[in-house]
Amino acid sequence: MAQGGGHDGTESKAARLGVFGKYAYGLITLAFFLGSLVLHWWFGWRAFVNDAQTHGQAAQFAEYLDEMLRDTFENWQSEFLQLMWQVIGLAYFLYVGSPTSKENDDRLEAKIDELIRLQAGDRADGLLRDIDERYLRSGGHADPFGHHHERGDGQGKR
Repeated sequence: MAQGGGHDGTESKAARLGVFGKYAYGLITLAFFLGSLVLHWWFGWRAFVNDAQTHGQAAQFAEYLDEMLRDTFENWQSEFLQLMWQVIGLAYFLYVGSPTSKENDDRLEAKIDELIRLQAGDRADGLLRDIDERYLRSGGHADPFGHHHERGDGQGKR
């Protein structure tokens, strides 16, 4: 294992780059966001001025500001906030372990536990306990969501 905690040293490389290295994705995303916002407002202003000239009027910044704020918030509501909820909401539910996000993990874990029991025989419980301690799992193994069953040997999960 390379120095810095990562298996390939990526954490130490990021640390050498300072703040940009540690937060590059967030900073690049922020730059894209601010750049697109500035361009949206700039081209909106040009279109607003052109529209005002077509109607023989002078462009008023206050009217433009109202229109652009409305348009910007409409875009955020329909696109940005929806996507943000999907990403942050899904990440949150995966993090807290909602039943929906844990179902496949619990099922996979139950299958692996059974394979260990088949292969290890009498040593299985000790091996599973060691794995649980190593990965800081307390409280035993979870049942797959909504699936309470007995194993074939009568030692069903509880």
